Amino acid sequence: MIGGLDIFIGLAIMLGLMFLGLHVAVVMFVVGLLGAAVYVGTPAIAAVGEQLWGASDDYLLLSIPLYILLGEILVRGGATDKMYYSLSDWLNRLPGGLLHTNIGASALFSAVSGSSVATAATISTVALPSFRNRGYDQRLVLGSIAAGASLGNLIPPGVAFIIYGSMTNTSASRLYMAGVMPGIIMTLLFILTILLISFWRPDLTGKKEKPTPLRDKLARSVHLAGPIVIFGVVMGSIYSGWATVTESAALGVIVSIPIAALYGKLSISLLHDCFRATIRLTAMTAFILVAALYLNFVLALLGVPQSLASLVKSLHVSPTMLLWVLAAMYLILGIALETLPMLVGTVPVVFPLVVAVGIDPVFFGVFIVLMCELSLLTPPIGMTLYVIQGVRGEGSINDVFQGTYPFVAAMIVMTGILIHFPQLATYLPNVLFGQ
Repeated sequence: MIGGLDIFIGLAIMLGLMFLGLHVAVVMFVVGLLGAAVYVGTPAIAAVGEQLWGASDDYLLLSIPLYILLGEILVRGGATDKMYYSLSDWLNRLPGGLLHTNIGASALFSAVSGSSVATAATISTVALPSFRNRGYDQRLVLGSIAAGASLGNLIPPGVAFIIYGSMTNTSASRLYMAGVMPGIIMTLLFILTILLISFWRPDLTGKKEKPTPLRDKLARSVHLAGPIVIFGVVMGSIYSGWATVTESAALGVIVSIPIAALYGKLSISLLHDCFRATIRLTAMTAFILVAALYLNFVLALLGVPQSLASLVKSLHVSPTMLLWVLAAMYLILGIALETLPMLVGTVPVVFPLVVAVGIDPVFFGVFIVLMCELSLLTPPIGMTLYVIQGVRGEGSINDVFQGTYPFVAAMIVMTGILIHFPQLATYLPNVLFGQ
């Protein structure tokens, strides 16, 4: 086994190269090759092809392009536009008006897309025109969209849970169920944040919206049926035992196609655009993932997990203290790294630590996904912030940055709640699947 100093030097080199702007997949692959060459020699280098093939030959990973495709069909098929306006009928009478619709629509879209970036792009496109000439503070509007987008991976089915499960051999089904309660609580905290701002500074939250007649509300609520049906099919097929996680993703795609047809948008051209976008995003994700899994292989050969586990045990660190230390670390990393690099770049190092102190891997999956989602809200690197500004197409990115601050505070509160009440993540999986 290599020493602790070598481990931290390697981690520092990897993070330093990422900060310099090198692609995260290239960085992890190069660091893995260097580690293999210096400490192991020819056998580890010769195993590159076999390890890359083995990393990609995982049936669970097939669900990633399927969930991406599902979200693309819903967006391009017009279902998300109608969903947004239907939700606004029910939520715009709350103090804060349409700001709550941003959160609610993001939560519902997250439950079928599994991607924070896709959620940010979709809700921004639909929502921003609705706020013109309504008196809302522009920064708060942008911040609420960014906050809602951060639910994309936390609310199942999230792609980040699939990647974490693949890297740590943790059940994706248990991870999905573990994300339900934290996802709901996080949504409610965002809504509470908007309510508090509305009472504190009512001038920021626009004029009171006119009530929508109940008959119109009920008539337009039919547009909520599509996303709800897809969520029911995807999650219901998993927990009834009728389908695996991957098969349920395929079922979701099948259900989304007639929904696009009902809105009159289904065409060969639409499917072509959806497939191209899916291929592009899947290739980027897969490249990062196989490089991370090769780095995992090298770290295992070098005995890094065992060294870290021994170090933590010798320090007698409590699980709660370790989680707070990791939370601080991820908050700092999130300022300079995107979600996926944070996830795949740190899991090989920190996972042995949490296992060594007895932290449930399912709980830790929810914790690390929450930390990665927090990075989406923290400037200057948060990907969703730039996606929202790109859709906005005017003004300064600083408006988006400043709008996120109240919601970053809400996510930090959620982090504390999760750390001190881990049962929020473990209760439902234990009930459904046993201890």
